[in-house]
Amino acid sequence: MFLEKIKSQGLAHLSWIIGSDGKAAVIDPRRDCDIYAEIAASNGCRITHVFETHRNEDLLSGAAVLAERTGAAVFHGPNAAGDVVYARTARDGDQFDIGSIRVRVLETPGHTDDSLSFAFYDPDFGEEAVGVFTGDALFVGDVGRTDFYPDRAREVAGLLYDSLQKLCALGDQAVIYPAHGAGSVCGNAMADREVSTIGYERRNNARLRIEDREAFIEAKIAEHHRQPPYFRHMEAGNLKGASAIGASIRPAALNTPDFLEAASRATVLDVRSASAFLGAHLPGSIAIPEHMIASFAGWFLSPEDEIALVAEDPGQAERAATALARIGYDRVLGFLSPSLAGWASAGQAFGTLHVVDTDEVKRRVESDADDWTLLDVRDDDEVEEGRVPGARQAYVGELPETLRELDRGRRYTVMCGSGSRATIAASLLLRDGFEQVDLYLGSFAAWSGQGLALEE
Repeated sequence: MFLEKIKSQGLAHLSWIIGSDGKAAVIDPRRDCDIYAEIAASNGCRITHVFETHRNEDLLSGAAVLAERTGAAVFHGPNAAGDVVYARTARDGDQFDIGSIRVRVLETPGHTDDSLSFAFYDPDFGEEAVGVFTGDALFVGDVGRTDFYPDRAREVAGLLYDSLQKLCALGDQAVIYPAHGAGSVCGNAMADREVSTIGYERRNNARLRIEDREAFIEAKIAEHHRQPPYFRHMEAGNLKGASAIGASIRPAALNTPDFLEAASRATVLDVRSASAFLGAHLPGSIAIPEHMIASFAGWFLSPEDEIALVAEDPGQAERAATALARIGYDRVLGFLSPSLAGWASAGQAFGTLHVVDTDEVKRRVESDADDWTLLDVRDDDEVEEGRVPGARQAYVGELPETLRELDRGRRYTVMCGSGSRATIAASLLLRDGFEQVDLYLGSFAAWSGQGLALEE
């Protein structure tokens, strides 16, 4: 038997491949799926089954592509909101033999109506489950979000509670293999580990430790999650199946004249580090550092948008284009080559973003200037733990809507937790024509680290 994890950085998506005796199954494959066939071949196996734990909201599935390439049968849960045209329906109690491995299906709704978990067994060595692929029902340190059906909030939270009891009944020895790790938008409190056991989670996972069903429901409906607009596109794409992409995407290198032509009709996306954007950037570009693409591109881009990248080098441009493709953004026209140095040498305009430190922000807060706003772009749960006195909250993902409410004649200092999201936010302000914008480098971490006053 072999079992391997495939992690998609940024998304914190975990997919799995398991096999023995010449056969293999893949659980929740990503769109760029060549890697699964490579792993199967290296273990002397062919992929015969693909199991989907649910219709993903945050990435495009590679199940349809993998089935076409390998001839594998794809299985999805019942009660999907629409027909998953490339998959057969698996139901509670169904069993599949993958070589000497036995896989048993558990219906575990709550996160979504079609959620499944897949327990696996080694019949030659015992009757207990060896492990279980839990999808988005149970994570390491957390459980799945249940906010996708707001008109059925109590019902679906209760369904998840029941599903978790079913998973716990597999026994403390069972290893859990979830579909996401820490950093995913699919949970709030995931541990920075990617595997655990039922027993460990039952004792240490705060949500699993709630024994009363009604108390669990109350805890779940009190949670706050945000749904980026691109979730709806992912759900639709995962009904019909995504088109194939390679192991990576190699955008065209565009010289300055060609980039200018592309940028005239495209959104310019700067995927360099936040510090690089602060030093020099193209006017009108949106800053989303490479490692933050999966979390934030879906707030500001439409699938129909053409995109021109500003990257440090071809490798970063490839990684950025691949990250975009995993969430449905395929229209990357190319990247600026050479990057900002060549742009400046060609006499093209570029901008910089001024930064301020804690002492300056403290001085401005204490001066209570009428024409200045400290804009805090952190999420609600962060702000609830404390905020800089007088700061106005405007979550970064929803900032394009908030900009309509802001006075363009005021000065704005943007802050977040450490400065990265604030860079995204500042780029949006600049792009929308705000002229008096700077960034609090270090942001809330620097403020609270010095023990300065907070307000609730």
